[in-house]
Amino acid sequence: MQREAKPRNARSKRALAKKEPQVHENPKTALFLRGTSCSQVVQLALADLNSLKRPLAIKFTKKNDIHPFEDASSLEFFSEKNDTSLTVFGHHSKKRPHCLVFARFFEHKVLDMLELYLDPDSFRTISQFRNKKCAVGLKPMIAFSGTPFESPTPNAYTLAKSIFVDFFRGQETSSMDVEGLQYLIHFSAGEESDGQPQPPIHFRVYLIRTSRSGQKLPRIDVEEMGPRMDFRVGRMREADQAMMKEALKKPKSLKPKAKKNIETDIIGDKMGRIHVGKQDLKGLQTRKMKGLKRSRDVLDEDIPMVDADVNGSGRSKKERV
Repeated sequence: MQREAKPRNARSKRALAKKEPQVHENPKTALFLRGTSCSQVVQLALADLNSLKRPLAIKFTKKNDIHPFEDASSLEFFSEKNDTSLTVFGHHSKKRPHCLVFARFFEHKVLDMLELYLDPDSFRTISQFRNKKCAVGLKPMIAFSGTPFESPTPNAYTLAKSIFVDFFRGQETSSMDVEGLQYLIHFSAGEESDGQPQPPIHFRVYLIRTSRSGQKLPRIDVEEMGPRMDFRVGRMREADQAMMKEALKKPKSLKPKAKKNIETDIIGDKMGRIHVGKQDLKGLQTRKMKGLKRSRDVLDEDIPMVDADVNGSGRSKKERV
């Protein structure tokens, strides 16, 4: 059994309270680590990803003897020590050159991992693009192009899409100022074909520029800001179903309360059901009438009619006998 840590003072109590599950979780922070052998290309890639993730990023520069797919206990230790939910680990070897491992954690345990190999020939850093850069801490727009990302069966590309969305999402907000949309992150992949190697994932970052167009809406242009990376898909570790189900669970306070007796039909119209209480018919006010009483202006055909001469004027009228 795991020993429960008890706070000794108010400071440690506040620190433990921050790590407890909360209704509104803090934005995910990423931890950047390097292995014992790390190429210059991987170090530059880690620095550029760190600059895009700031201020929700922690970067370590010391070498760490870690093998994530063989033993992930070291990554879990760093995650718990620094209270991070995402980790990017870079290393280089002859078998796995220029490798970046993206990992996600749940309760400081590895949820899933994906290994990507960086192409050094097409790699360009942010500093190699001589243009204006976006401000730090802004939320990017994210776009994915390619059928591999929309595959109905889980694969490395669907996992990459989920990880990248979590990585660049930032803090959740209910509203967004248009002036804050300054850059776009685009991921693209080609079609998969039998007998051919898996298509690479192209990672591009574009700066959004607005100018006058002579109309009400401005003219929008995109300019590559960097970095430019091309990844080949490597090993992957899918999440355990029970752990993923627990990670996706939402607290009851965030679930919308169901409104009773309100339904929506196929067209989208809202239908309501009204329940009326039991009525007491004894006290119901009805029209007072006599059942056997006939109306005076309606003649009954069964009653015989007799003609009579009235006042001897030759006129006759019908009298009821």
